[in-house]
Amino acid sequence: MPTSSHMGDFAHESDVWSFLKLITKDNPDSHYPYANEEYRNLFRHALWIVPGVKEAKALSKLMKKHPIFGCGAFDVVNVAGDGDEEERFEDALQKVRQAINGAGNDGYTITLSCGKLTTGVTVPEWTAVFMLAGSFSTSAASYLQTIFRVQSPCNKDGKIKRCCYVFDFAPDRTLKMVAESVALSTKAGKANDSDRRIMGEFLNYCPVIAVDGTVMKAYDTNRLLQHLKRAYAERAVQNGFDDTNLYNDKLLRLEALDIERFNTLKGIVGTSKAAPKTKEIDINAQGFSDEKYEELSRIEKKAKRERTPDEEKLLQEMKEKQKLKNSAISILRGISIRMPLLIYGADIPIDENITIEKLVDIVDDSSWDEFMPSGVTKGLFKSFIKYYDPEIFVAAGRRIRAIVRSADELPPTERVKKIAQLFACFKNPDKETILTPWRVVNMHMSDCLGGYDFYDETHEQMMDNPRFVDRGKVTADTFSNASARVLEINSKTGLYPLYITYSIFRSRCAACSEEELDDSKLHQFWDTTVRENVFVICKTPMAKQITRRTLVGYRNIPVNTHYFDDLINMMKNKPRQFVDRILKPSYWNQEGVKTMKFDAVVGNPPYQLETGSTSRQAIPIYNIFVEQAKALSPKYLSMIMPSRWFAGGMGLDQFRNNMMNDSHISKIVDYVNAKDCFPQIGI
Repeated sequence: MPTSSHMGDFAHESDVWSFLKLITKDNPDSHYPYANEEYRNLFRHALWIVPGVKEAKALSKLMKKHPIFGCGAFDVVNVAGDGDEEERFEDALQKVRQAINGAGNDGYTITLSCGKLTTGVTVPEWTAVFMLAGSFSTSAASYLQTIFRVQSPCNKDGKIKRCCYVFDFAPDRTLKMVAESVALSTKAGKANDSDRRIMGEFLNYCPVIAVDGTVMKAYDTNRLLQHLKRAYAERAVQNGFDDTNLYNDKLLRLEALDIERFNTLKGIVGTSKAAPKTKEIDINAQGFSDEKYEELSRIEKKAKRERTPDEEKLLQEMKEKQKLKNSAISILRGISIRMPLLIYGADIPIDENITIEKLVDIVDDSSWDEFMPSGVTKGLFKSFIKYYDPEIFVAAGRRIRAIVRSADELPPTERVKKIAQLFACFKNPDKETILTPWRVVNMHMSDCLGGYDFYDETHEQMMDNPRFVDRGKVTADTFSNASARVLEINSKTGLYPLYITYSIFRSRCAACSEEELDDSKLHQFWDTTVRENVFVICKTPMAKQITRRTLVGYRNIPVNTHYFDDLINMMKNKPRQFVDRILKPSYWNQEGVKTMKFDAVVGNPPYQLETGSTSRQAIPIYNIFVEQAKALSPKYLSMIMPSRWFAGGMGLDQFRNNMMNDSHISKIVDYVNAKDCFPQIGI
């Protein structure tokens, strides 16, 4: 009678003993469905595959001493090699059948093997096979031969076998074998539609189920590929999406119209002065046709000795076409490196995958304009989505969000370091979108306000334990003051607020003994600081969400962040209205506060607005942020800005005059070489 197979992988349940205890002994607290009589019967006669003969002997001895497996209900049969030393060698198949018959309706049998009885024989009573970790070099054919030993129909004493199971304690091996069984490539950029269809059919016939904690999830083709390609995804995250693995081989099949579109995109992305140089794509250097690419896919699957000279020639031609692909990637790079930050801030549940299509849809238009190159509209970009590897993109996005989620469980100091390490992977797109590095935030803040600096005195190396920098009265008024209010006037990443929050948080901790500072107290102090001391203005909803993610991750904690639909226009043309709104306590939901008074305003405001024309220079706007910050009348104000205002011009004459005559300025730190401050950005 036909049966169905289920392959389970145990990424989080590595303890074989604990798992087997669940399926062989009633456990009312268990969330596993196997802990009842019906499911125990499914595993009554099982085949265990171990790496070798020595391992089988050792496991057999352990099981006979184990309180569960040595209690007499189990008959452990070792057919690996010559069997256990204390037992006489018998024919392996006969030995197993005798054990099964002797077990009756109440007993169990476990057959230990490292290869014997996995081909050419049938034991109908077997309903489960346990693939123990160790043999990762197994071929797909041998692996499937083994797991399908348990699929033989069985009708014994009126009991019909309806399902059979494979439990593999090496999850990657399971998925690798399944992929190889249908010749599905798991390399970056691979897997065509026909391969996906075949894989879908296989999984329908032999579903793969993962046990994650107390939840069981079935793999579909996309999830399987995402899992197998996660090494490529990890690399893409580490490289800030500046990685060739992010793209697929449709870039090897560009036609004349596709190339024309790429060159148009190059003209738009290339206007960013800090973007790397991109190559024009030769309109005559078209890629392979779909038919030829399918043929190449078949050739690649052949062993080298089986290929004809013509096939080898075609493979060599593919290497030449790789240059075409690389040129296209150099153009897409200017967009791709902006995506990790958008994924990081995406306001969707943590358990939802973010496809590249979904990312475009969930980013509002104003945020898209802020974070993407000027001129790259959503509509334009959608025509290039097909060139990305969907599994690697989803897996990379999941990795970014998982890092943030895992950081939520850490003590504040460790969480700050983990978030900072993630931001170190994100790239600075260009002059329009400068992401102030964590190093620069620490340089800036510790130099003017003091507080807790996570770098050494040269700001070259991060320290395990942040050092306290005392700037006297200014530090006492701000970071050593649990009632201080500090505002960042334009946040994109939330790193300034992160530094501010940590420094004031530490002043709260200083009022308690170490014994009092358990995890609960630390998180309480952090949340209170976020709610009462830190205030942030953003240009767009996405910038607001990114800042929130940096401060509190995925926890549901109130954060004082606000965005303006047209921040620069309001600051420039409605300055009084802007100031009145920021100083209104109700705007920040600060109950019991008569008027908002900021102890400090800090930040690294945007420097200029690109005109979109090669004949006109960009318009400086940092001066607007400085003037509005002054209008808020904080005790202290410190910002990073270009020093071009020294010379005036470009609409900066009045600003220069105001600055030169402002008696409140106490300190100017001028970097003659901008790269001493921003080493990776051309300003």
